[in-house]
Amino acid sequence: MRDAVATLVRDGDSVAIEGFTHLICFAAGHEIIRQRRRDLTLVRMTPDVIYDQMIGAGVASKLVFSWLGNPGVGSLHAVRRVSEGPEATLELEEYSHYGMVGRYLAGATRLPFYPLRSYYETDLPAANPRIKPLTSPYGNEQVYVVPPLNPDVAIVHAQRADASGDTQIWGLTGTQKEAAFAAERVIVVVEELVDESVIRADPNRTVIPGLIVDAVVVEPYGAHPSYAQGHYDRDNAFYVGWDPISRDAALLEGWLDEWVHGLAGRSEYMDKLGPEVRARIAPSGPAPAGPIDYGAYR
Repeated sequence: MRDAVATLVRDGDSVAIEGFTHLICFAAGHEIIRQRRRDLTLVRMTPDVIYDQMIGAGVASKLVFSWLGNPGVGSLHAVRRVSEGPEATLELEEYSHYGMVGRYLAGATRLPFYPLRSYYETDLPAANPRIKPLTSPYGNEQVYVVPPLNPDVAIVHAQRADASGDTQIWGLTGTQKEAAFAAERVIVVVEELVDESVIRADPNRTVIPGLIVDAVVVEPYGAHPSYAQGHYDRDNAFYVGWDPISRDAALLEGWLDEWVHGLAGRSEYMDKLGPEVRARIAPSGPAPAGPIDYGAYR
């Protein structure tokens, strides 16, 4: 992780760490903090605790997003401290969820914009001048369009990949595929590195092809406190416990010193969490999918 971030994430970059509640790469966010990157534009459909930590650490000057909060708990107070009031230092650029999906799709397909209906009679176009009205070339109907989104770096967590970067995901997916195809550089972080034969045996799970991947990082538990389907559950206690830390700038700085700057990487982080946390987030039992027979070639 240290080498991937050092090589591929640069000051001033736009960085997307995607994953819709599932497979959010906290380990990559922590390494970006650890390497003291600055002036980043952070991009994410649902910035939650990892972006609160990163913004609290001072890595970002802008946030492009569609919803933000500590899911199931409340606000992201580190974000609020630097984005509200006359002394705000963090620039915000807000869209709906579908607006962000549209931006990634336009970026991935190299289109100049993406049209959608859902901004009709809403206040978002007034709040965000990048959302523009457009008259259909096939009639008089008016739609809204959003610009393409092409992050400098997309970071995707997944269950497994091979050494070539062919990456497989199962369970809840968000916009990992679209973000990866839209980005200039792609870091894939996985729970497990597998042989190419494993990938080839189940090709429909391959969400991201290796031909667009710049680095593969093997980082077990790299998504904690979010979850990786089949590997570990969401650590709900962590999200609840983050709220009082987020509210107090001094507590947040102390947490970063202890849990990010004071550790070499994710392995030390998991050791520090201890076996009780590992046991709490362990799956309760196996839940295998039904077998698929692809049939042998003649």
